[in-house]
Amino acid sequence: MLSKNRIGLTIFDIDETLFHTKAKVQVLKNGKIYKILDNQQYNSYQLKKGETFDYGQFKSAKMFMETSTPIAKVLNRAKRIIYFATKKGSKVIIVTARQDMDDKKMFKDAFKAQGIDIGRVYVERAGNIGKETASENKLVIFKKYLDTKRYARIRLFDDDNNNLKAFMSLQNEYSGVEFTGYRVFKSGNIKKIN
Repeated sequence: MLSKNRIGLTIFDIDETLFHTKAKVQVLKNGKIYKILDNQQYNSYQLKKGETFDYGQFKSAKMFMETSTPIAKVLNRAKRIIYFATKKGSKVIIVTARQDMDDKKMFKDAFKAQGIDIGRVYVERAGNIGKETASENKLVIFKKYLDTKRYARIRLFDDDNNNLKAFMSLQNEYSGVEFTGYRVFKSGNIKKIN
């Protein structure tokens, strides 16, 4: 049964959605660096036998703070949404493929430096879940919020089509919820998807 007092939920990704990132994922084979992937390459890379990912750079709050550059169009939109949504009782979260950062305060300070009221936003770290792909990890988090039956509307801002497809695929399972996806491009332009 759906709650009568349902609200909206807005979800933002971090890397290549709110910030351009310089962090790379290393692919290790036999304990040695075999390949180095940027965020876009990582989104579609399938590990081969004997390979593992090393996320060390994505755990570094210092690297995030010093090298990530804001995507102004999306950050400005996020600030407006955070301000108005939370005033109206709706919720805004960030769902990142990253795992826990090595310095939580410094990580939050990077958002504060860009004018993001991070105190009003919870950061879900999908990289801690352990599924095979980032979109599978994010799907677990999306369902966690949807299963509360608190949300009448849910929208996702993400640069990765796989994450958006996974998100939109939930429409059949949660028929009483309005889903909207927004694809974020490198330029900061945003395209609504259905």
